[in-house]
Amino acid sequence: MRAYTVATTAVTLRMPEKWLDNILSQNQVEGVVRKRQGVARRLTPKAVLTLEVAIRLARALGATMPVALRLARQLIEQGAIAAGEGLHLAIDIRQVEEDLTDRLAHAVEIAPSPQRGRPRRKT
Repeated sequence: MRAYTVATTAVTLRMPEKWLDNILSQNQVEGVVRKRQGVARRLTPKAVLTLEVAIRLARALGATMPVALRLARQLIEQGAIAAGEGLHLAIDIRQVEEDLTDRLAHAVEIAPSPQRGRPRRKT
């Protein structure tokens, strides 16, 4: 299964890496692969999509990220949400996925690769 680094995802979402890392630390996002301490998180395409929809909801509605993440999960699964008394929230998920796919392809090319192994000795 394809998974992206936090750095690649941050570039894709046009958000600071530190902000994204904080969101992932404080919220449960389906598709975020956490192995153990010292191993970088990886995000599946579904996790990246969930974050993208949540960011759009937070900006458009002024929702907090926990609320936006919950709404994003529901919108991705159902396509629309009945928000009470004749109010419906809907999303064109195909359009969001197409936009995200283009940005992910670009981010993979430019995002910094995590350094592996021990740092070089300074002489």
